[in-house]
Amino acid sequence: MENASSVTEFILVGLTNKPELQLTLFFFFLVNHVVTVVGNLSLINLICLNSHLHTSMYFFIFNLSFIDLCHSLVLTPKMLMSFMSEKNIVSFAGCMTQLFFFCFFVHSECYVLTAMAYDRYVAICKPLLYTVAMPPQTCFLLMLGSYVMGFAGAIAHTGDMVRLSFCDFNIINHYMCDIFPLLQLSCSSTYANELLLLLLLDSIIVSTIAILSSFIIFISYALILSSVLHVSSPGGLSKAFSTCGSHMITVALFYSSGMFTHLRTSSADSVDKGKFFSVIYTHIIPMLNPLIYSLRNKDIKFALKKTLKRFAN
Repeated sequence: MENASSVTEFILVGLTNKPELQLTLFFFFLVNHVVTVVGNLSLINLICLNSHLHTSMYFFIFNLSFIDLCHSLVLTPKMLMSFMSEKNIVSFAGCMTQLFFFCFFVHSECYVLTAMAYDRYVAICKPLLYTVAMPPQTCFLLMLGSYVMGFAGAIAHTGDMVRLSFCDFNIINHYMCDIFPLLQLSCSSTYANELLLLLLLDSIIVSTIAILSSFIIFISYALILSSVLHVSSPGGLSKAFSTCGSHMITVALFYSSGMFTHLRTSSADSVDKGKFFSVIYTHIIPMLNPLIYSLRNKDIKFALKKTLKRFAN
């Protein structure tokens, strides 16, 4: 829908307005970005180059790394600019584009983590039926569904944001184009009604994603825990916990930081806390995921040694 805004560009305040912290934060997030890109690209390449990793578990890890990589490329370069420039300006179209891809990758990651929980449930609780229950076609459909649902959520958020009007005030108190900071700038004549509608829509979408995903993940791990507790072999017990440990760490970090980001008030203090928790799931988790899935995984370590030996020869 056509937007009647007089604002053609926005100014991103960034993570902090303290000059003494700008250089330190720039190098911190630069290192974070490099580690994120290198780590996720390395994991993607390892999975592609090693045939023994062509299983459903690593198919989902491949897609998780791809999402984290894209997420970092969408957000971090603009954030780094805010530390080095006096005014970090983004066009209206650029802001809406960033908002769309931010929502798309966050929503998609929720569904991918859910699909991974279901995959681990089948692998541990129904091992004899694993190849039947999780064939390549099913994995592909789960991933396709994750991306389609992520796209639908991003379209809903971005489409409703474009409907609002933005007049004179164009300073976004954030390091990225997020929903709530943009809502605060709207000057639509029907601002109160549209704000209420958008907040309701955002709450419904976010709550639905969080509740459904969390419910499926909780049920999956409850069944896994029940199954594991009946394993008499210490080796089998250790292997089961090792298989699920990485995914449980990722889920806990992602959902806890996302929950604290969205469950906040509009006070200045809560806005700063919201930015802090946003950093966790937009920058820290994409950096940690490849480390979590590689450092605790014997197959990945073996694939890395095999690949390095192949290139050395």
